[in-house]
Parts: sequence; structure tokens; C-alpha cells
Amino acid sequence: MGAKIRVVRRRIRSVQSTMKITRAMELIASSRIVKAQKRVEQARPYALQLTAAMEDVARHTGSRAHPLLETRPDPAAVAVFVATSDRGLAGSYNSNVLKVAEGLIADVRRRGLEPVVYVSGKKGVGYFRFRGVPIRADWQGHSEVPVYEIAEEIGHRLIDDFAAGEIDELHCAYTDFRSAFTLRATSKRFLPVAHNEVHGPGSGIHAEYLFEPDPAQILEHLLPQYVITKVYAALLESAASENAARRRAMKAATENAEEIIKVLTRQANRARQDEITTEIMEIVGGAEALSGASEE
Repeated sequence: MGAKIRVVRRRIRSVQSTMKITRAMELIASSRIVKAQKRVEQARPYALQLTAAMEDVARHTGSRAHPLLETRPDPAAVAVFVATSDRGLAGSYNSNVLKVAEGLIADVRRRGLEPVVYVSGKKGVGYFRFRGVPIRADWQGHSEVPVYEIAEEIGHRLIDDFAAGEIDELHCAYTDFRSAFTLRATSKRFLPVAHNEVHGPGSGIHAEYLFEPDPAQILEHLLPQYVITKVYAALLESAASENAARRRAMKAATENAEEIIKVLTRQANRARQDEITTEIMEIVGGAEALSGASEE
């Protein structure tokens, strides 16, 4: 009986140690959510102003085309860029975005093409390598706190491959951060840039500008920056979502550990009561035996 109590108490100590870790990770993720959410909110005004600037410039370029706006009628290569995390313990965060990525890949294969895969995050890299899916390029070590330089590196690689004709379309699978409680794995087409993203709805009164250099050269510079900004926004949204998912998962793990400790504590108490009862019965039995022997 004593051995059983020792085993249960050892399990209680083990679960308590695990609970301390999960509670600490929950607190760390909670503090990072606030910072990640601020980064998302700070990046949005820049993206909006950049879009507005492109609309103003595009209105003055007329029908002149740009390589990043070119929709290729018979694409020979379609790319999928997947944003995942570098670490686990984030619940269903990675599985959800990878499910969206698998849907994109399946769509590409239904078109009779083999997808070109770009991956951000160690979890995505491990997932595709395990399944034997070739990865054109990957970036790791920045998922929780993405910096603009990484977005530039990724954006330039994607733009260069598109301009070189190595890919004809680019779709991104990432997690859209709505709030700390609302995360949605989604996908968007990044390249070619949709015509309405640049030219806008074409209604309303617009300011008149004098451009130096000419609008076509300005658009030549703005469009790549626009694609890089979209990549950066996807990384920021994914980082905020990752921390929110990790906090949720660690909170659930902590609550589960508390429940397990309660169950194990009851088991230990019951075993101790059984042990005490057995000891009392042994003492009573011994006393009765001694009493009977003395009477004889």
C-alpha cells in the first residue's frame, strides 16, 4: 500500500512541475500578444497609405502595364508561400494553416501542375520535408518576432522568381489575426497583383499631383514595396496568431494539470485512508489475539 502512495505522490510532483512550466509559458505568450498586436496595428496605416499612393500613381500611368500586374493566361508554375511557426506547443495553429496550404497545393495539382513551395517557419519545413514535398526556399528563426528585413528578403526572392518566369502565380497561406480569441487560417493571391488593388474602385474626387520622376517610374518602385508589405503583414498576423494560440493551449494545459492533480490527490488520500484502516485492523487483530492467549 505504501508503495502505491509513493507512486501517486511522485506523479503529483511531476504534474506540478509541468504545470509551473505551462503557466509560465502562458504568461510569456500573453505578454507577447500585446506587443505582436501593436506591431500589426502599427503596420496597417503604412499599408493603407502605400495602397492609396499606388492608386494615385496608377491613375496617371493610364493603361501602361507592369510585370507584377501581368496575368499569365497559361501558367506553367504556381507557387505557394506558407507561414508557420518555429516552435510547437501552439495547439492547432500550425495544423490549421498547413491544412489551408494542402488545399492550395491540391488545387494546383488539379490544374495539372506541380506546386513550387516556399516556407517560413521550422514546423512547415519539417512538415513538407517529412512528406517529400520539395521546398524551393525556406526562412526560419523569426516566426514570433518577424522583422522587416526578413520580409524584404522573402519578398525580393518571390518577386525575382516571378519576374524571371520561374513562377507565374503566388498564393500565400497564413493565419489572419482578428483578435486574441479569433484566429483564422486563410489564403490570398500575392502575385500577380490584382488590378483593382492598384487602380482602386475608380470613383470619387482625387487630388491632382505633379510627379517627379514620371508616374511609371514611381509605380515601378512602389509595386515591389507593396508586395513586400503584404508579405510583412502576413508574417505579423501569423506571429500574433501564434502567440494567441500558444497562450490558449498553455492555459488549457494548466487547467488540465490542475484537474489531474485533484484526481491524484484524491487517489493518494484514499490510499492513505486504506493504509490507516489496514493498520488499525492489524492492531485490533493483534490485541484480540494477545487477549485470547492471556485468557488461556
